[in-house]
Amino acid sequence: MVIKTFPVNPLSENCYVVSDDTREAVIIDCGAYYDDEKAAIAQYIREHDLKPVAHLLTHAHFDHFWGADYIFELYGLQPRCPQLDRPLYDNVDDQVRQILNYSIRTATTPAGEDITAGTVIRFGQHQLTVIPCPGHTPGGICYYCAEEHALFSGDNLFQLSIGRTDFPGGNHWDLINALKSLIKTLPGDTTVYPGHGPKTTIAAEHRNNPYLFG
Repeated sequence: MVIKTFPVNPLSENCYVVSDDTREAVIIDCGAYYDDEKAAIAQYIREHDLKPVAHLLTHAHFDHFWGADYIFELYGLQPRCPQLDRPLYDNVDDQVRQILNYSIRTATTPAGEDITAGTVIRFGQHQLTVIPCPGHTPGGICYYCAEEHALFSGDNLFQLSIGRTDFPGGNHWDLINALKSLIKTLPGDTTVYPGHGPKTTIAAEHRNNPYLFG
């Protein structure tokens, strides 16, 4: 499995393009805001002759789907949003005003099929399973590839930190409890690909993350 990271937009959000030898690919959290960011993602997909089959959201904060309309325009893929986060996605202008205290026009395409706890995403020779992880947002999730020991954690788990829970719909203890369960369940050598910042491992966070002791 090949994982390409694109840090994008003013908040340095991580967009991932994940593919394998079949050249089928999934795009996770395309928050590309600027034209050069969008072009770089499209160029990578074109140069590697990839066929995107899904655009997946870990949660529905605007910085994770600023590029959704572009992905739809190029590949015909509607972003698949966690079911409990659909109100955030469908009311993005209100969300932006609440978080930033000013308005930024965010063009979106209608969301595609909801992501639920039982959803399995298949592409090429791989699959991603959904792990519910509420707290940063009501419907926040992680995507886990068991074959590769890879976790796409969105804004739930970061290197030595966790996601903010002071935004509307956030719940600190929900997130703490979900993450403690996560790090006790997944193999320690699982690589964690977060929504912002550098990658880490489950073992490193189990040992060192100050929010997850006890």
